[in-house]
Amino acid sequence: MSVDSELGVDPKHGIHLLRQMLRVRRFEEKCVELYSAEKIRGFLHVYIGEEAVATGVLEALDREDSVVTTYREHGHALLRGVSAEKVMAEMYGKVDGCSRGRGGSMHLFDKATRFFGGNAIVGGGIPLAIGVALADKLRGDNHVTACFFGDGAVAEGEFHESINLAALWKLPVLFCCENNLYAMGTAIERAQSQTDLALKAASYGVPSWPVDGMDVVAVENAARRAVEAIKAGGGPYFLELRTYRFRAHSMFDPELYRDKVEVKEWMKRDPITVFTERLRGAEAISHDDLTALEREAADEVARAVAFAEASTDEPVEQLTRFVYSEANVS
Repeated sequence: MSVDSELGVDPKHGIHLLRQMLRVRRFEEKCVELYSAEKIRGFLHVYIGEEAVATGVLEALDREDSVVTTYREHGHALLRGVSAEKVMAEMYGKVDGCSRGRGGSMHLFDKATRFFGGNAIVGGGIPLAIGVALADKLRGDNHVTACFFGDGAVAEGEFHESINLAALWKLPVLFCCENNLYAMGTAIERAQSQTDLALKAASYGVPSWPVDGMDVVAVENAARRAVEAIKAGGGPYFLELRTYRFRAHSMFDPELYRDKVEVKEWMKRDPITVFTERLRGAEAISHDDLTALEREAADEVARAVAFAEASTDEPVEQLTRFVYSEANVS
């Protein structure tokens, strides 16, 4: 792969990265629209502004590797290979969704792509990732488990217990901390006595690096370096991916905890806009190319919505399936 000195990446691969980020952005924008129209119910957490993180990390993984995420996971699922149709149907709560409509926005899951899903509990996916990685190690499989979580999860006990075990047992885990500075709605300096989260992780003897999470190339390069080291037997690695969400924590969030001026300043670093300009500056992409990428993304979203609209609700008589209660025990 030839690397363009200005882009830091092969131009064709650069266009691929932009395509992936655009897919996530346009899907999420449609979800906001559908939520406002009450097509999607429950909680909704969108990934707008953070697309470079999932895009860069997932590019570094193989098909046999595993992914565990938070409740802000639509983009991760799409990029991992879960179809937009299945994801959107799940958002609609339809039986054709990837979790049969029972998980909704926060609990996407797909065994075929080793996407072990979202988790509504802050930090709840981290111990699960440790279990998946331990299983791989015991079987002798040279796979990596990438575990995504936010800066708020670093204050939770399960993070500290899990990273400690991963270090002791040299488990093949890539800890991906999506540090968007506010967790659910509290500024990091008000919640963390040590705001350098990579330094905090390093105290467990785990190689840890801060990464510009608004730069998709920087994220991919860091993730590839970490994955290579993990698969060489280096044990767990920690990436602090410094990013920013442009929208509120969830659709219910009045967003009273941060200044609108700050948001506007971060939006100047929009990973899609900035990387598009890098591609243009390197003469690696044309206006027609961009138009085609936008059309691809729009068509994918349109197909997903049509699929979800046409999908059916689960029959009423099946609603107690998978639900444990004394009434279901014969």
